[in-house]
Amino acid sequence: MNGILLASVPLLYPVYILSQFLLVNNNPLQIIYSWFHRFIIVTFTIGEKISDVTPPSTSTSEALNPSSPPVASQLLAYVIVAVFGYWATDGLIPIIKSYTLRKGISGKDLGKRGTALADVDVPEALGIVPGAIFLICLTFCLVGYATSHPTKLLDCNSALLSVCFMLFLGFTDDVLDWPWRYKLLLPTIASLPLLCCYEGSTSIIVPIQLRPLLMKDGLLTPLSKILCYFMVVDENADGAIINLGLWYLLYMGMLAVFCTNAINIYAGINGLEAGQSYVIGCAVLLHNLIEIQDESSLSRENHLFSAMLMLSFVSVTLALLKHNWYPASVFVGDTFCYFAGMTFAVVGILGHFSKTLLLFFIPQVLNFLWSVPQLFKIVPCPRHRLPKFNPETGLLQPSTFQCKSFEYKWLKSWKNQNGTEVANMTVINLVLQIFGPMSERNLCIVLLCGQIVFCCLGLYVRYNLAQLFFDE
Repeated sequence: MNGILLASVPLLYPVYILSQFLLVNNNPLQIIYSWFHRFIIVTFTIGEKISDVTPPSTSTSEALNPSSPPVASQLLAYVIVAVFGYWATDGLIPIIKSYTLRKGISGKDLGKRGTALADVDVPEALGIVPGAIFLICLTFCLVGYATSHPTKLLDCNSALLSVCFMLFLGFTDDVLDWPWRYKLLLPTIASLPLLCCYEGSTSIIVPIQLRPLLMKDGLLTPLSKILCYFMVVDENADGAIINLGLWYLLYMGMLAVFCTNAINIYAGINGLEAGQSYVIGCAVLLHNLIEIQDESSLSRENHLFSAMLMLSFVSVTLALLKHNWYPASVFVGDTFCYFAGMTFAVVGILGHFSKTLLLFFIPQVLNFLWSVPQLFKIVPCPRHRLPKFNPETGLLQPSTFQCKSFEYKWLKSWKNQNGTEVANMTVINLVLQIFGPMSERNLCIVLLCGQIVFCCLGLYVRYNLAQLFFDE
């Protein structure tokens, strides 16, 4: 029961906004009736006259070319598909995990050394189940979405291709254990379909405070003249707009690489990978629904596309979290981390809110920045940087690496400047250093609560502080 309550917290407000669409402003039964009505019209007009099955007030052109269904109708369809996705994922995971165990795709839970669970084989790479179900759900959704929004068909196909490629890469990584150089290269290749199909603007809005550095008294400054060798500063906008051109596409490619690997390195305890993805997915969905509510929004169609993906993603991730929560009966593996990261990159790029997406990744950004010295071998980096389980207390404590007493004093606490052990540089270990040892379940709850707080902060910055830096 406690797990259900915790999982419902990030989803509360998105569900509230959805209810405004489906219950307050529209009658769900009437929407479903309209689906059947449209289906009957299309079916029976194959062999009959349209006038025989349509009301007298309905013209032939309206029957053959029905307008795009209302937003509420589309959202309800996506919700129904998402419910199917949750049910299918929850039911298939126990079945598929027996196959992975049979083939030896399993591992030991390093966070439970010294306990009775230490030698139990836990099925790995179960992220393949929510990933496959997500692709099936997305295919069903795209049938209706592409029909109503034919101009977005290319975006839909590129999204499917990129997510499918990363799902395949993640599963092969779990089986073959790819070196890190491939983990950086292959997401770049997987993002190429997105970048080739990208038809949005490559310009950025310069913050108000920085515009005097680019234009002064209607003339380009020395800095902007240097920038013009690589990009275009819009003189007509008085330095408010810079067209990055290919640099913007490079940024989006790097965004895809970051999203896929950021979740992968911010991991290691039961429930964290699926949990953080679930929270971020709920935040993205909330952002989409807020934008969809605004009928004057120019990007309403893009956010509807993103909401379609996020509803199915949140549902399959929630089902996976149910099995991956402490004590985990399955491991999500790199399969899920890559699949989740590429899904976020897809909605950020094709939904045209990549900068807002980064606001939801603040814990992952902080974890990456704090890990840079170890990732680039400036500081020794052991293979596993997971927290260390203390069998005497039953709690997790920061894992460490060995060093000499005079080394890395800048990483040692002021009480232990001459020590020979230094805590590994991850946010997970940092939280344990600040708050002290705690159980694996409580540690995951603390980290996910932090993720929720930062996502709320990101939404606050997006809707309340953005006007301080940008024009209305």
